[in-house]
Order: sequence, then C-alpha cells, then structure tokens
Amino acid sequence: MSLTELRPASHRQAPPPKNVKTRSWLYRFDNKTVPYIFISPFFILFGIFGVFPLIFNGVVALRNWRLDDPTLTGWAGFANFSRLLSDEDFWNALGNTFGIFILSTVPQLLIALIIANLLNRKLRGNTFWRIGILLPYLTPVVASTLVFAIFFARDNGMANWFLSLVGFGEETPLDWRAQKWSAWIAIATMVNWKWIGYNALLYLSAMQAIPKDVYEAAAVDGAGPWRQLWRITVPMIQPVVVFTVILSTIGGLQLFNEPMMFDENPQSASGGSAHQFQTIAQLIYKVGWKDLDLGYAAAMSWALFLIILIVAGINTLLTRRIGGDR
Repeated sequence: MSLTELRPASHRQAPPPKNVKTRSWLYRFDNKTVPYIFISPFFILFGIFGVFPLIFNGVVALRNWRLDDPTLTGWAGFANFSRLLSDEDFWNALGNTFGIFILSTVPQLLIALIIANLLNRKLRGNTFWRIGILLPYLTPVVASTLVFAIFFARDNGMANWFLSLVGFGEETPLDWRAQKWSAWIAIATMVNWKWIGYNALLYLSAMQAIPKDVYEAAAVDGAGPWRQLWRITVPMIQPVVVFTVILSTIGGLQLFNEPMMFDENPQSASGGSAHQFQTIAQLIYKVGWKDLDLGYAAAMSWALFLIILIVAGINTLLTRRIGGDR
C-alpha cells in the first residue's frame, strides 16, 4: 500500500479542476503560439513574393531563356554572367547609374541634414515648414518627372530661361538630354527634389531626441552651430544617418522611373539617342521585355544586387568612420 493511500482523506492532494488545466493551456498557447500566428502572414507573403522570385530569378540567370524562341531554352551555367564582362551596354549603363547616384545621393543627404538642423531650431511656423518639405515626397513620381521634363526642355524650358539670365545659352539653348553631364544633372535634380524632405524629417526626428543640455554645454565651450552639427548632432544620430545612406544607395542604384520618363521615347528604354543616361534598371527592362532575353536580364539583375550589397557595405563603413565609430 502506497503512502498516498495511507494518508487521511483530508490530507490527500485533490487533482486540479478541468478549468484550471484549460486556463493553463490557453495561457501557454497565448504566450508561445499566438505571437507566431500574428507575424506569420508577413513571412508567408515575403516567402511568396520575395524569396521565391529571388530564387527563381537565380535559376533563370543560369539558363538560356528567350521568349521569342523557346527552342533556345536550356542550361547556360555562368555564360550569362561572363557575357556581362564584355558587354559595352552594361558598362555604359553602370557608369550612368553611378554618375547619377553620386550627383543625387551626396547632395541629397547633405542638404537634408542642413535643413533638418535648421528645422530643429525655434522657428515661426515650424509645422508649416515641416509639412512643406514633405510635399515633394507625396507627389507621384510620374507626375513630378513629367513636370521636370518640361522644365528641362530644350525650347521654352525654364531651366534654359534661368541660364539665359546669367548669359549662358542665349543663342543656342542647352539640350539637357543630349549630353551625359547635363542629363545626369537633370535626373539627379528630380531625385533630390523628391527625397530631400523625406530624409530631412528622418534626421529631424532623431535630432529631437538629443538633450538640449548637450548643445548648451557645447555653446559654453565656444562651439558654433556648424561645429555642433558635425561634432555633436551627426555622431548622436548616426544610426539614422546609416539608415538613410543604405536606403539612398538601394534607391539610387535601382533608379528607373526618372530616367525612363525623362526620355523623349520612354517605350524604347534606351536612355537617350546614344544611351547617355540609360541606367542598369532600364537596361534590364530593355533586355528582358524588349529584347525578350530573360536569362541575360536575370543575370544583370543579380549583378546589380551584388553591386548594391558591396556599395551599401562600403557606404555604411565610411559613414560610421565619419561619425566616429571605429
């Protein structure tokens, strides 16, 4: 006979009620299972529309895949990637992409930082100015690009009118689409106009968290506004700066809408008569959906993906170095 049976009935431990077991099970389910259920839709959708297309695109990049001639479909290995090394159109598009990227990203982030620093001061109508700088970001890309295309028109364009005020191009108006440097400046202006305000508000939100005592102590030590910006503000908002650098790198190297709509013949995706402002994203579209060579277009997209990773990593490293994080 066991010890439990020898105990008096009053000292025996009664089994827990069924409702207690149910509550305990519901508690464990609510704490361990429900969170995964709530976040699962994101991962399911990301797997369907993110991971699967990425993997499938990698498979296509290793094949000969032409829509105009199904008989040419077959395994190609790394032939599409080796073809990139001798493709003049690819290197021309790569140079155009980096040229526009530098002209847009560097001034964009610097001007956004300066504007955010100004908005962080006590100004009259702060709300008005903060909303005003965000309006370009709310404007549809196609609409704003079409307006800028008219602004940079060769004949009767306002850009040439402004230049004529300083005596430039009075006899022969500047054709902004004809030369690389002029087309790059025009497209970079479109990108900067749209994204400066967005980045400025990101910087401003980070600046709001910096204690005012830090600036007061720096002012007592004799640090001026410009020195405070680079010695105090930038290092203390470094995570946001790194975020905007990475975001601008991804967007700048994938530039498509602005050069596409800036072209007089957007359907060709040629980036001008001599491909003077054709970006890699435009070239991928042209090769894939105009030339119908999906295998080679997929190889270009993977090359662009690797380039973005490398450039984003370098920019992040340089930004942390500048911000004082060794």
